[in-house]
Amino acid sequence: MLTSRDRWLEPELMDVVRLFYGAEDREIAHACEREGDIFRNVFFFEGKERVFVDRATYSSAGEEKSLAKRFAKLGLYTILSEFYGKKLPWGSLTGIRPTRLARAHGEEGFEEFFRGLGVCEENIALTARVIAGQRGIYEEREGNCDLFVSLPFCPTKCVYCSFITAPIAGTKQYVPAYLDALEQELAAAAPLIGRLRSVYIGGGTPFVLGAEELERVFKAVAPLRSGEEYTVEAGRADVFTEEKLRLCKEYGVTRICINAQSFSDRTLEAIGRKHTAADVIRAFEMAEPFGFDINCDLIAGLTGETLGEFRKSVDTAVALSPANITVHTLCLKKGARLKEETSALSEGGMSEMIAYSREKLTAAGYEPYYLYRQKYMAGAHENVGWTKPGHACVYNIDVMEEIADNLAVGSNAVSKKVFLKEGRIERLGSPKDIPTYLSKAEKIAAEKSALFTGEGRR
Repeated sequence: MLTSRDRWLEPELMDVVRLFYGAEDREIAHACEREGDIFRNVFFFEGKERVFVDRATYSSAGEEKSLAKRFAKLGLYTILSEFYGKKLPWGSLTGIRPTRLARAHGEEGFEEFFRGLGVCEENIALTARVIAGQRGIYEEREGNCDLFVSLPFCPTKCVYCSFITAPIAGTKQYVPAYLDALEQELAAAAPLIGRLRSVYIGGGTPFVLGAEELERVFKAVAPLRSGEEYTVEAGRADVFTEEKLRLCKEYGVTRICINAQSFSDRTLEAIGRKHTAADVIRAFEMAEPFGFDINCDLIAGLTGETLGEFRKSVDTAVALSPANITVHTLCLKKGARLKEETSALSEGGMSEMIAYSREKLTAAGYEPYYLYRQKYMAGAHENVGWTKPGHACVYNIDVMEEIADNLAVGSNAVSKKVFLKEGRIERLGSPKDIPTYLSKAEKIAAEKSALFTGEGRR
């Protein structure tokens, strides 16, 4: 149990505690004292007092608060790292977007800052490679916008999934009304879109819908776009058909996602998939004639998967030669069945898995181009998107770096209005469950209009 005299620091410190399995059960007390440019953090842990004194200048209350967080987290990380006898790959850095923090400290000078937080050299180099991989696409410009369309339907729910989705057998009755609401939202979105950079239809598993249902979505999106990058998260191999792929091509889709997760049949069965690795390969073969850029997702650390099995998955993905390969680290959030069944995130072999993926993908000519982290990640690692030269996904960069508006429609969709000059973001989330979304669709559209036209909250 952790307590801090500065209650607002408790969530920040708990992010550090969660990095170390077992630390949540220990008594930790904290107090932060600030005088001028001196920050003094006092911890009581295992009956002993530890004091950390840091000095830094600041010019605003916001900067002072940021420094207070940084020094407090670093002090606690130092204590727990010594106590448990291990250093973590990102040190005391718990933020979701390391690249944003690096940019804030200067592309040429962030390395020393990261070293001060305990970030390992490999991840400092990875961050620099990601920033380099975004050049030519990364653009901070007021009015840039991406469009996200949520289709929260799946064939089955995987054991690691925390999204508000359910097997299509239990939600199919909502599909007609959901598509009606989506069409209305998209029509209302037309005047809200600035310079459209990309369109992304995600899930769930969009391809679980029938071809006629998918076409309704494509028709509703069509008037809003004019040749931008267009992605459909096609999803799982057991719902692929040539008819759906032809529809994608007909409506201008430029890239699709095949969410393999693993090429081990044993693993696929364990996570609740109803298809085999051979089915995933057939999905690739089915999509090849249409000329899409393809992204293949893999997850390191899935249920009981060995290092050898993960290496085989990486090797198979590389052999299939998609434009992008995203390597996720298993992350168990509240709502995932596997989270309820697992007392701890296994770290066995995780570092070796991540290291192998980086080595193999680099050797195959892929470069990292986006990077993000989440809470409850096995081994405190990260998710990395890798791309062949010239095939980076605009949508992924914009969303992960939060440099463009994101107009999101559908249930469990979070719209973001980015105010670059003011350094702030306003968010508007739609209800997560489908029935509630349907009952409030008209109100949601009105709130979204107010946010994007400047008549919303300030």
